[in-house]
Amino acid sequence: MDTVISEYQKWKQHGESLRVQARQAMETRFRDLLAEAMHIGQEYYADFGVALKPPPAITAFRYKAAAGKGKKATAKTGAKSAIKPVPRPVTADPRITALEKTLAQARKKLEAARAAGKPTKNFDDRIYEIEDEIRLAALAG
Repeated sequence: MDTVISEYQKWKQHGESLRVQARQAMETRFRDLLAEAMHIGQEYYADFGVALKPPPAITAFRYKAAAGKGKKATAKTGAKSAIKPVPRPVTADPRITALEKTLAQARKKLEAARAAGKPTKNFDDRIYEIEDEIRLAALAG
């Protein structure tokens, strides 16, 4: 009976060490893949002027720009990504104008929430949706 218990304890310790190693390996791979995705997104934005959208199954993909990497980092405090919005040409389309007003209001709400230390995910999502609507309206118009 003693041998069974001691063998079980050895197995349990070995299993725990494997679990820790696997966890560390997965975390490292995850970080590497995210860093690579960020780099690809920045290259895509630099080449085509449009940010890549993650697949629908991914609800959030946030990253911070590394400081001092040669390219300009965002000057805003609390910025979530290094990708800046593309300046939009002035249009006479009333729908786009209304969406741009809504976008400005949503950005003000986002900044107010950040200043208050409140969660900003909903505001980030709403801004993303409005920007997407503006892009679609511009393509349709």
